[in-house]
Amino acid sequence: MSSDPKTDDIFKQFKDDVNMTATELEKWLKTEESKSVGQDSGDGKSIGHKSGEHIIRILHKKKADLTPDDEAHMHKVHSYVSRHSAQRPSSDVEHSRWRYSLMNWGHDPLK
Repeated sequence: MSSDPKTDDIFKQFKDDVNMTATELEKWLKTEESKSVGQDSGDGKSIGHKSGEHIIRILHKKKADLTPDDEAHMHKVHSYVSRHSAQRPSSDVEHSRWRYSLMNWGHDPLK
């Protein structure tokens, strides 16, 4: 991953959006709650669940080792978290599908 200002911005946004550690996200993705939300990607796993798996791989890398595919995914994560956060329900969010979906993308809105 190059060290240009645009890339640095994407990296910073990603770090701001993903407030779960790799360990927290790995544990979360194994839960029934995690598997209960999201749009099927065609192979039985949701798009968000696959995103979470990619986020874990990104979190285990050094910034210098990130690929263009990782960079594109970080941008996708930022877009999703920004868009989905704006749709916060007015009711209790702790056990909501809204929160579970965001958590699949590495963002726990209750943190």
